[in-house]
Amino acid sequence: MAPPTTKQQRSGSNKKAQLGLFTSYVAATLGAVLGVLLLAVSLMRPEAFSGLRSMAADATAPVGEAGAATRVGTRNFFEAIAGYYEAGSRNAELEEELAIARVRLVEAEALAQENQRLRGVLGLTESDVEPVAVARLIGSTSSSARRYAYLSAGRRDGVEPGMPVTSPMGLVGRVVEAGSSTSRVLLLTDTDSIVPVRRATDNVVAFAEGRADGSLRIRLINLGVNPLEVGDIFVTSGAGGMFHPGVAVAMVSEITDDGAVGQLLGNPAATDVVVVQPIWQRQLVEAAAEPVTAPTPGPTPEAPGE
Repeated sequence: MAPPTTKQQRSGSNKKAQLGLFTSYVAATLGAVLGVLLLAVSLMRPEAFSGLRSMAADATAPVGEAGAATRVGTRNFFEAIAGYYEAGSRNAELEEELAIARVRLVEAEALAQENQRLRGVLGLTESDVEPVAVARLIGSTSSSARRYAYLSAGRRDGVEPGMPVTSPMGLVGRVVEAGSSTSRVLLLTDTDSIVPVRRATDNVVAFAEGRADGSLRIRLINLGVNPLEVGDIFVTSGAGGMFHPGVAVAMVSEITDDGAVGQLLGNPAATDVVVVQPIWQRQLVEAAAEPVTAPTPGPTPEAPGE
């Protein structure tokens, strides 16, 4: 039997294609007609599809709830992240503001201390003793075994050797050399410094001697039972006529057999402005400084009978 020709195969294929195309046209036409009918019904009677809409809404409700929960969770997550970074930024700002406030507080305390110091200096200058000069301590011999300081006032300001130097906290020392515009001050802590003192609350008298270590040795004049206690304040007694009485000198910090060890109140390391006072009793000081001369022997009396 002879094989079918190519023409017959092509005609069969064309019939199938034509049938599929016809079917698609019919389906499209029916779909369009159905859509037109549904549109017309929905326009004329909208309530006809309410049941279907309700059923569709009920069927898709779980999916919508899941999506809403996801959106809320995602939003809360990002809001939490944003809040965390915002809180971190706010904390950084608060820490910076706190640091600035601490600096301002320290500055205010420093200003209060400066005002108190200046009021003390003003009180010194307004005391009954008229000051010779108000000057600054411009140097010291802290690295030396001796304890000297240098003053920015000299002879042209009226400063002379022997004059006491005081600060708002108490006695600092006395002038030992006076130049034209500067002076050298022997500090109370120098080993050559000896100041007559008494306890501020009574008449227990002593001598305050420098120890070259920033403290003073308080030696009692009347030895016996030591009446001193830690915390006692010693002031100048006025003996000798050089220092005005009642100027603060030291506070007892340690008790010894013959007195005590005291801490200097008018610490020159914490003082910049000082007052030079006149010698309290110049005549007494000058008289004590004059050398004692032996009396001139008179003529030898003649023996009787010569």
